[in-house]
Amino acid sequence: MPGLATQVEQYSVVIAIGGISVQLNTTDSDFLDLLHNRYAGFVSAGEGAEYEFDVHLGPLAFADRHADVSVKYRSGRWFLERGDFRAEWEPAAGRGIIRQTANPYAIDSVLRIVHTLVLAKQGGFLLHSASAIRNGKAFLFAGVSGAGKTTISRLAPPDATLLTDEISYVRKQAGGYVAYGTPFTGELAKLGENTSAPVAALYLLVQGPENRIDPVATADAGRELLANMLFFAEDPEMVHRAFQAACDFVGHVPVHRLTFVPDARVWDLIG
Repeated sequence: MPGLATQVEQYSVVIAIGGISVQLNTTDSDFLDLLHNRYAGFVSAGEGAEYEFDVHLGPLAFADRHADVSVKYRSGRWFLERGDFRAEWEPAAGRGIIRQTANPYAIDSVLRIVHTLVLAKQGGFLLHSASAIRNGKAFLFAGVSGAGKTTISRLAPPDATLLTDEISYVRKQAGGYVAYGTPFTGELAKLGENTSAPVAALYLLVQGPENRIDPVATADAGRELLANMLFFAEDPEMVHRAFQAACDFVGHVPVHRLTFVPDARVWDLIG
């Protein structure tokens, strides 16, 4: 009948990473399919997600597509911005809105930022590192671009389970730290396995002429961990939390420098 508004169908998907679930709502079925494909293995059938975002697709007026990430906290809300997305999130209410262009990189970045903020409250973090499980223990391999994260992942033996070749997910839990698989991929373009294990060690990667493990002083380990942590918030409290998380981690988890050549025998040293 004339004058009646057309009801728009809404679709939802729950993406669970590191035991934390985020529901994304959209009216675009193609975007829903993109999300299912992009986060295959991390899509949860369960309801009652801890956080929920309505995603609105379209061009962003006056957006600078080259703009860097901005994450600011005002009046109980986080404001997340980059050239391809704008988001508002109220953690206490568990709700938020994302306005973005229709590409997977925008939603991927929003999810990473949200998880860094949630983890910081718990003493955990996301880390620029590969990670894998072997013999029931998780090992992290951190380093800047080119340090060898993809290489160490590619060389992993058949009995190792790859959690990620790019962004490791670390949660602080009673008795220690646990690493979880993530869908955040690097050069391998392969999703990590959606599983977890206690963190046994962190290796700082250096490519060199031989395979060798050297100890790292606690202060140096803390500095290098901070240098590789994903952190976006322009907020003094969150900066303090990140610093404290790094100090606590290196105080409980062994940190080594791993010099290696691109040969599978390097895994004989790991464990």
